[in-house]
Amino acid sequence: MRFRVAEAPKVTMACHCRGCQQMTGSAFSLSALFAAGDFEVTAGEPVIGGLHGATRHFFCPHCMSWMFTRPEGAEGFVNVRSALFDDPAGLEPFMETMTSARLPWVTTPAVHSFEGFPQPADFGRLMGAYAARGAD
Repeated sequence: MRFRVAEAPKVTMACHCRGCQQMTGSAFSLSALFAAGDFEVTAGEPVIGGLHGATRHFFCPHCMSWMFTRPEGAEGFVNVRSALFDDPAGLEPFMETMTSARLPWVTTPAVHSFEGFPQPADFGRLMGAYAARGAD
């Protein structure tokens, strides 16, 4: 499977929730948030997997890697797994979520941390701060 994005991410993040830990087999998941219109699957047909609910997690049907998520309540956005980009080096997490479930030995370079998930009203501020980082 292949995909492409037309613009830079709106924000990058690490999620420490148990679902992400279990679906990645790691301490957290890394993702980059894009406007849905800026994301396109260019080859292959993803399948729904992982946690089954209103939030849809899409996987490669060949290797079963978790590729992207269409979050419930944020239909205009897509979370793409950062490590799947050809060059993920500049996609370190700007924010981290669900730190209440973070494993005690985990640290990230995130600038903003949330014990749960940020409120929808927080995302405008976070995306603005992410866009402005390095503009100094």
